[in-house]
Amino acid sequence: MLDVCLLGCGGMMPLPYRHLTSLMTRYNGSNLLIDCGEGTQVAIKKKGWSFKPIDTVCFTHYHGDHISGLPGLLLTMGNAERTEPLTLIGPKGLERVVNALRVIAPELPFPIIFKEIQGAEQSFTENGYKITAFRVNHNVPCYGYTLEIDRAGRFDVERAREADIPMKFWSRLQKGEVIEEEGRVYRPEDVLGPARKGIKLTYCTDTRPNDSIAEHAAGADLFICEGMYGEADKAQKAVEYKHMTFEEAAKLAKRARPAQLWLTHYSPSLVKAEDYIDGVREIFPEAWPGKDGKSAELDFPED
Repeated sequence: MLDVCLLGCGGMMPLPYRHLTSLMTRYNGSNLLIDCGEGTQVAIKKKGWSFKPIDTVCFTHYHGDHISGLPGLLLTMGNAERTEPLTLIGPKGLERVVNALRVIAPELPFPIIFKEIQGAEQSFTENGYKITAFRVNHNVPCYGYTLEIDRAGRFDVERAREADIPMKFWSRLQKGEVIEEEGRVYRPEDVLGPARKGIKLTYCTDTRPNDSIAEHAAGADLFICEGMYGEADKAQKAVEYKHMTFEEAAKLAKRARPAQLWLTHYSPSLVKAEDYIDGVREIFPEAWPGKDGKSAELDFPED
């Protein structure tokens, strides 16, 4: 099961009722952040989740509303006597940008691992996640992210017995481990059926719509997409500043066919996102306005 929480759904500037951009997921004891806008720490506290298990932070890009919460978060982790490494993933310039922000957090009791995204698309494997970063269309280098949790095939007890595989190896084989003992090699494919459907989440913000977004969000359990403007008269502004409208996000979802669409990264001028959701649902019925703290539990489908 993947826990998902939209910690902040605001763009550009924080408001009394809306934190800046951040998403947090939890899986198998590991917490991951995508973006870390101002107010992220407060939002995590409101949710009742912990800073300590955060081991990966992915950045879409380096505008202030997406990264300004990082120095404070690093200090909080350091004050909690964290010693485990923290992995940061982001566009070119990651280490330079983070080290500039660390002027106010120069000494930390844990190492930081920097992973800069190379090219238009790159995948990383972190703590059970397959993280795919894909280039989107903003006025600075910017990436969307797809998180996938694969699920192995069902363990076949009869095949294991017929192959005379010792029971002590069954759980290790089920986890994908290859085992060699006394000249014999035991492989997961010897006892596992076809891979089953896993969990998929796609997140993108600060971009114009493009084919790549729809392709990466295809069939996702949850697609979280920027909808900076709900008002029809803001369409030209979205083009000018390379953002998206609610309608454009809904059209992407219609192409990608995820189970759900959540809108996020609202303009400060957009007071009530729900006022515009009916028009979105005419295009894609399973659409919802994001809000700070909006959460979901994504489960593996039943066999």
